[in-house]
Amino acid sequence: MSHSASQWGSPAASRRALLIHGMTMCSNSWEGIAQLLVAEGFFVIAPNLLGHGGRRCTDYRISDFAEDLRPYFAMDTSYDVIISHSFGCQVNLSLLPFLPKTKETTVILVDPPLELTEVQVKMNQNLFLELTTNVKTAEEYMAENPAWSRRDCVLTALGIAMVDPNTVEVFRRNTSWSSIALKNVPPHVKITILVSDPKLSANCLLEHIPRDIERLNVKLLPGIGHWIQYECLDAIMDTIPLPRTKL
Repeated sequence: MSHSASQWGSPAASRRALLIHGMTMCSNSWEGIAQLLVAEGFFVIAPNLLGHGGRRCTDYRISDFAEDLRPYFAMDTSYDVIISHSFGCQVNLSLLPFLPKTKETTVILVDPPLELTEVQVKMNQNLFLELTTNVKTAEEYMAENPAWSRRDCVLTALGIAMVDPNTVEVFRRNTSWSSIALKNVPPHVKITILVSDPKLSANCLLEHIPRDIERLNVKLLPGIGHWIQYECLDAIMDTIPLPRTKL
């Protein structure tokens, strides 16, 4: 596999997990959840998306980001669980048609942007420009986010520093941010959406999630902000419906 990625655990492990980061992040930002997965017997892979982790970005459609990850499914490679955060959830949903139909896959969407207005897209674009133009230090992230570990603050600063500024075109080139895929969940896929507290983040709102869809579960996390993988790792681990190796 030629793309840059982070890996944890043994390739011989009986279970596999694929982690897809969000905008301005990098594969290493999954360190915390990856270590927990390894302890549960997983081999974990986290790719760097286009324009992230030192990669260039010249294709800006969400479908281009998904197509770029197709090699991770080569030769019928399958995963027990696929976890994604924020923008990575849009990429994750675009990958659903490529998941092997012979294996059930648990998909966990961590605070996904399912419906974005033109105003919200513009706000995200401006935030991207601010973050990548004036890169904060790990110490600044620690001061602003007391619930985050120092490791997570360091990896956040590192991820932003490695973003290709041209990736901002994603916000200009994608006209639709509606997740139609949620209305047609394949029979071999189970999806759980973890939603942050609307008082702390408006990235994912309950009214934007389709109701009464088979194999689609939703969990609202009171008191938890957008960065669920930093602030409440147990919420993610508790969603994985697989036997644990520990008692």
